[in-house]
Amino acid sequence: MAYHGSKGWYIMELKKRGIRKHPIEAKKLELYKTFVVRKIYLDMIAKYEKKD
Repeated sequence: MAYHGSKGWYIMELKKRGIRKHPIEAKKLELYKTFVVRKIYLDMIAKYEKKD
């Protein structure tokens, strides 16, 4: 279990949505710092919200 807002939580949420690698560099999410993973998460959430 990961704490809300931690790097592990962001990675877990992205993997639930099928995102396992960085969208541009195609490296594993685990290799990036928290602020990079958070930015990817926020960008993806914004895309999902626009669809609804």
